[in-house]
Amino acid sequence: MKKIILGCLGVTLLLSSCVSQKKYADLEAQQKETQDLLNSATVKLNDCIEEKATATARLSTLEDQNAFLKANNQDLINNMGDLTTLTTKGAENLEKSLESLQEKDLTIRKLQNAITRRDSVNLSLVQSLKGVLGNLDDEDIEISVEKGVVFVSISDKLLFRSGSYNITNRAKEILGKVAKVVNNKPDFEFMVEGHTDSDPYSSSVLLDNWDLSVKRATAIVRILQNDYNVDPKRMTAAGRASYVPVSTTDKSKNRRTRIVVLPKIDQFYSMIEEGMKDPAIAN
Repeated sequence: MKKIILGCLGVTLLLSSCVSQKKYADLEAQQKETQDLLNSATVKLNDCIEEKATATARLSTLEDQNAFLKANNQDLINNMGDLTTLTTKGAENLEKSLESLQEKDLTIRKLQNAITRRDSVNLSLVQSLKGVLGNLDDEDIEISVEKGVVFVSISDKLLFRSGSYNITNRAKEILGKVAKVVNNKPDFEFMVEGHTDSDPYSSSVLLDNWDLSVKRATAIVRILQNDYNVDPKRMTAAGRASYVPVSTTDKSKNRRTRIVVLPKIDQFYSMIEEGMKDPAIAN
């Protein structure tokens, strides 16, 4: 009996020992698994902490950039306001400049139109003079246009005897032809210029070349007025002596009478005013 009891106790102790060791192993396995989970969680936690620090730093950078952009945006808005003001002023100045240019262009066109009409009238005058004076190959008569003025230059040997201011019959014939043209052009005025050479001159009546050139000019305007009914209000007599020569080698070319024909100043202005009324210009 005693042996049986001891045996039972031995079996009981053996079974108890086996169960405790198995539980221990299970617990040890669970501990290891828990430790692994803890280690993994710790790693993830550290990663999260680093990511948070990075995100915080990035957030701070973005906030700084946002503040900078806001400030720049405000500056741009202010600059746009200033630019709009400048652009408006620039547009106003440009518009004024364009208006000024248009006015100047209109004035230029009006003047060009008047000059064109004046040149047309001068051309008609030249053609009329050439028609009545005939032989234009004669070097003693020259007709030209310079700067809108018509010049008729006649050698003194056709008009006067040497050292005289008495007009020859040949001269009266030439002056009659000139008078015929100028009488048909009432809108023109003209000046008769007497020119001499540089040789000294004097007589009992005349003191020098000034006197001679003036007397020749007045002799011609008297013939035009008295013999050919040219309105004296349209004429001017002038003496130039020897001070406006046309040649330095041939003195005979400097002894001449020049008739300068030009539109009346008021007539020229009236051409400008008429040009202003031209629809092609007014529009």
